[in-house]
Amino acid sequence: MKSIVKSFYHRDTNTWTHVVYCSVTKKAVIIDPVLDYNLNNAKTSTQSIDEIISYINHQELDLEFILETHAHADHLSSAAYIRKNMSCIVAIGSPIQTVQATFKKVFNLSETFKTDGSQFQLLLEDGDTIDIGKLTIEVMHTPGHTNDSMSFIVEDNVFIGDTLFSPDYGTARCDFPGGDAGKLFDSIQNIFSLGGNKRLYLCHDYPQKKRQPQAWFLCDKQKVKNIHICEKTSKNEFITMRNARDATLNQPRLLIPSIQVNIRAGELPQAESNGICYLKIPINVLSSE
Repeated sequence: MKSIVKSFYHRDTNTWTHVVYCSVTKKAVIIDPVLDYNLNNAKTSTQSIDEIISYINHQELDLEFILETHAHADHLSSAAYIRKNMSCIVAIGSPIQTVQATFKKVFNLSETFKTDGSQFQLLLEDGDTIDIGKLTIEVMHTPGHTNDSMSFIVEDNVFIGDTLFSPDYGTARCDFPGGDAGKLFDSIQNIFSLGGNKRLYLCHDYPQKKRQPQAWFLCDKQKVKNIHICEKTSKNEFITMRNARDATLNQPRLLIPSIQVNIRAGELPQAESNGICYLKIPINVLSSE
């Protein structure tokens, strides 16, 4: 085993950010980094990601990539801030282009906003590999929650984004544009097929009662204990359950700011003539509630 994983939990958004590095060469990646955002006053800060950068510097790691599992709707990405402070490449699945095109219309973004994914330095396809020192990261397209969702396989570790949550919490919603419960079922089956001893690293954990946040669960435990899907769950059963559950869910608290920043690879919208950046709020568009 050449890979070492250090996970950091962001309590405000229940997000796990993972630092993965090669124990031999100290080459590293960050998966799903978070930018602090106060919804009450639209204030951003970097306290959480600065702690991770401090860890990277203390371990004398050489950060080469930031990997986004998808364009998140529940937290803002700090990828742009990291990239300004450390020379690295920001990568995401190539279907980000369809996500950008969808939300360009929703937020009525200007013609200068490109929907070709060029805000990111690398667009990933299913089956791609990324070399990090003596490690090879395999890219697996795992759509369903969103169409651009990717999982990353590093030795016995699989970073699964929002496909699965903890066994006591279930699976990701599929009612965002491009979401599809049938595709999510298939993606989870592909993850399960990787082997029971794989560690499945979460992007989010919502601890139930006395349980502490947990970064990963063994694949075998997810197969047996996940409350939404197990080895005996049929595809039709899952689709029916998932669609019914999604119909009852509110939109994520940080959906509106998150999407506008994350489709820009973590950059804020360009400042206007007064030097201030603005985020748009579309009225009566994103929910029927």
